[in-house]
Amino acid sequence: MKSVPANGGVLGPEARESSIERLRATTEPGQELDILIVGGGIVGAGAALDAVTRGLSVGIVEASDWAAGTSSRSSKLIHGGLRYLEMLDFALVKEALQERGLLLSEIAPHLARPVPFLYPLTKPFIERPYVGAGIALYDAMSVSAGHSRGVPFHKHLSRRGTLRAAPSLKNDAFVGSIRYYDGQVDDAKYVANLVRTAAHYGAHAVNQMKVVDFLREGERVVGAKVENREDGTQFNIRAKQVINATGVWTDETQAMVTDRGQLKVRASKGIHLVVPRDRFQSTVGLILRTEKSVLFVIPWGRHWIIGTTDTDWHLDKAHPAASSKDIDYVLEHVNKVLKRPLTREDVEGVYAGLRPLLAGENDSTAKLSREHVVAHPVPGLVVVAGGKWTTYRVMAKDAVDEATRTMDERVPPSCTETIPLLGASGFRAAWNRRNRTAEESGVHVARIEHLLNRYGSMTPEVLAIIAQNPELAEPLPGADDYLQAEAVYAASHEGARHVQDVLTRRTRISIEAWDRGVSAAPVVAKLMGDVLGWSEAQRENEVRHYLARVEAERLSQQQPDDESADAARLGAEDIVPLR
Repeated sequence: MKSVPANGGVLGPEARESSIERLRATTEPGQELDILIVGGGIVGAGAALDAVTRGLSVGIVEASDWAAGTSSRSSKLIHGGLRYLEMLDFALVKEALQERGLLLSEIAPHLARPVPFLYPLTKPFIERPYVGAGIALYDAMSVSAGHSRGVPFHKHLSRRGTLRAAPSLKNDAFVGSIRYYDGQVDDAKYVANLVRTAAHYGAHAVNQMKVVDFLREGERVVGAKVENREDGTQFNIRAKQVINATGVWTDETQAMVTDRGQLKVRASKGIHLVVPRDRFQSTVGLILRTEKSVLFVIPWGRHWIIGTTDTDWHLDKAHPAASSKDIDYVLEHVNKVLKRPLTREDVEGVYAGLRPLLAGENDSTAKLSREHVVAHPVPGLVVVAGGKWTTYRVMAKDAVDEATRTMDERVPPSCTETIPLLGASGFRAAWNRRNRTAEESGVHVARIEHLLNRYGSMTPEVLAIIAQNPELAEPLPGADDYLQAEAVYAASHEGARHVQDVLTRRTRISIEAWDRGVSAAPVVAKLMGDVLGWSEAQRENEVRHYLARVEAERLSQQQPDDESADAARLGAEDIVPLR
């Protein structure tokens, strides 16, 4: 298919219609795509950017919203994985640390930032040399990556130093600690930005577009049949190669094509709690060992994120539910080290996500590999599965390498190591002039800093919306951290199609606000509706659906086990039609 001019990375309603038109045209002679990517999570979005920056014609379709599955429900960390070092998986750790440095310093400095952690020591004399050697190796491996580490080096702390850094820890909980750094990112925001960057370079990106079948010519896959979930229409998309990057849905999408040589993916559920930052005092995060997994206590703006669990999940994959048992498990383990225990009343938000683990002989999901695998089960179809959020770029590169291996023309190698995301270029200069930007826009400098940390050098695009309507500089109800203009921008530039897209992914209001976004929903529905042309009935439908979703999630979190939690969560149906 012929290349198209870049659209500036805008994923608004007009861009969506234009992309649909171009994807429909792929059935015409000589118009097929080079690569069609199925799945709009971190790996699929990464593959779209990788392929399009090699000069290929690319389409990417997502059945729901960008990052609606696993990719928006992580621990929000970019890390090498200390526990994989203990498992002697040095290659995975080194690869992840190299990616951490790239993301922090080159690819997304506006979205990713260093975050300090304490690794607590509980045994005198013996533990410090052992753990210290491991963390020293962790730091050394990041240095050997050949570019900026992006984070400071570790430091040993005494018991007194540990309590100075984290006064709310029990005095006798630790004999000391080691402070080290990893990276942090808003995972859903990153994926939306990644898709926008791919679109900027010419990829055709459409969400709410479900693959219902694959097109075949003999044994070869030559594209996919898709359904536009917003109007029910179906059409074919033809491509030389299809990349299946559907994460925990890999088994189901593979089964549409073949039952031979399949990758098997197991879903492991991890839940996280969000509590206000003032519930305990600490200038750093914590990493705690449990009998089943690792528990992180992660600084997150005016909140803490605490998680995670690691349990097998065989129920609904679109809406994994956190049960009362999961929440109690996390609270019980974090309370072992806090002077004042956290209670259910302290929990602002809860979210659950599924890790796509490559299935193995081991019964424990905690011990399954986080390595990724790329397979070519039938001609024309590449499957990529497994891996870690942090190493998405490598997974994407490997998948595109495999897809292009059999192409007639010579395809250039991956160059995403040198491609900053939209908003990254000029970010530091924009940050340095934030006080002047505040004066010029009439928006408080604290708000400008907030916008810069979410949109980078694209912040003027949000400020332009405020300039047209100064009322949009006001915060959303019940969510003082987010401006009304951000809801408008989500619909006009970031591909948000529903209220829940804005409240759960373009912002994190659904887990950061006490009412989980209920008071903001009507305002967001009005603002989005003005951009997307919604009727009054559609706006009301959007709000009603969001409230039902919140109620179903609250109910699921009161249930004693996975089965009853899943049944409660499924009480709220998905919203789709925009008719």
